[in-house]
Amino acid sequence: MNTHESEVYTVAPEMPAMFDGMKLAAVATVLYVIVRCLNLKSPTAPPDLTYQDTALNLFLLKSCPILTKEYIPPLLWGKSGHLQTALYGKLGRVSSPHPFGLRKYLPMQDGATATFDLFEPLAGHQSGEDVTTVICPGIGNHSEKHYIRTFVDYSQKQGYRCAVLNHLGALPNIELTSPRMFTYGCTWEFAAMVGFIKKTYPQTKLIVVGFSLGGNIVCKFLGENRTNQERVLCCVSVCQGYSALRAQETFLQWDQCRRFYNFLMADNMKKIILSHRSVLFGVGSTKMVDTDLSRLYTATSLMQIDDNIMRKFHGHNSLKEYYEKESCVHYIHNINVPLLLVNSGDDPLVHNSLLTIPRTLAEKKENVIFALTLHGGHLGFFEGAVLFPQPLTWMDKVIVGYANAICQWEKQKPPCQSQEAYF
Repeated sequence: MNTHESEVYTVAPEMPAMFDGMKLAAVATVLYVIVRCLNLKSPTAPPDLTYQDTALNLFLLKSCPILTKEYIPPLLWGKSGHLQTALYGKLGRVSSPHPFGLRKYLPMQDGATATFDLFEPLAGHQSGEDVTTVICPGIGNHSEKHYIRTFVDYSQKQGYRCAVLNHLGALPNIELTSPRMFTYGCTWEFAAMVGFIKKTYPQTKLIVVGFSLGGNIVCKFLGENRTNQERVLCCVSVCQGYSALRAQETFLQWDQCRRFYNFLMADNMKKIILSHRSVLFGVGSTKMVDTDLSRLYTATSLMQIDDNIMRKFHGHNSLKEYYEKESCVHYIHNINVPLLLVNSGDDPLVHNSLLTIPRTLAEKKENVIFALTLHGGHLGFFEGAVLFPQPLTWMDKVIVGYANAICQWEKQKPPCQSQEAYF
């Protein structure tokens, strides 16, 4: 080692000056990349809203003014979708609370056991009614994730009961009871949770909320069957991609580093699947074989995992068939309750081409509002003055504000405008 060091420092005398030049160039390059990444000169603006001028939509926008006001992210880094996404992925939220809930276990017909956490309200709801928010988290997420805990705590304090689905196989301390785990669009566990809430609280009304993959699941659930919309006041979906089939091509591109994010998410999915390998690939499993396990180890994208593992849980013959049948794009037009779709323009995971789906839907259907922010990343939407973000995000405030407005509309609307009018 010492020999190599001496060789380095016995080069020609002009090298130090060259090193200084290289260092300066490297620093300049890094600063340029940081400035481009931080996007300091990018403007801030209110969300771009697409909706029809109905009495309900005008009332909602007036009663939920945060949707029409400028969203201002933290100055030094908040205008970068990558940094917003990275901070959400690493920390979830800052100063995350620890709401107290009860874990419920629901046996499924195929032997699986769905779990969800139930959190009672910490105050009376402003409408005086019993209202429950049923929440579906993002891919591989559950009630213990910081962004879920932050949203639940805020909702409880606003008078909402909260039920949070734990995706099948996502909780590290809960074993699978059948050779199946959550998929991109399987609604069975969410339906079981909603059914439990409706039966246990016969007077409650529901606010349906889905984050990322959870947004796909809740929209598919509501659109699958008209009866699923009974007692539902509204639905909010944040940062979903709407069509897995259309998204798969963009998720393999290096634009906005999507291929890198794809790799990271695939690696996390591997860990979740392998933590349940004894059940998924054991003696009792009839859908998985040893070659599937070997392909899992070498997979570098979510698409490879979906093709070799996930689609087989429900017997899909191909990846295309799996993505077609599991995407909410084929069901979302059947939703007739008020629907708020939120996406970010700098979300590195959701390509802009996918946003024609919610925009077109909002142009055609009276019950839909599509809100597109300039900044926010993927499930970031942090707020703050310069450097440090606030515990509550713009996303948390928008969901609760929209839900409050819906409850207010339900309480003061004319009797002829009952919920049946949505159908």
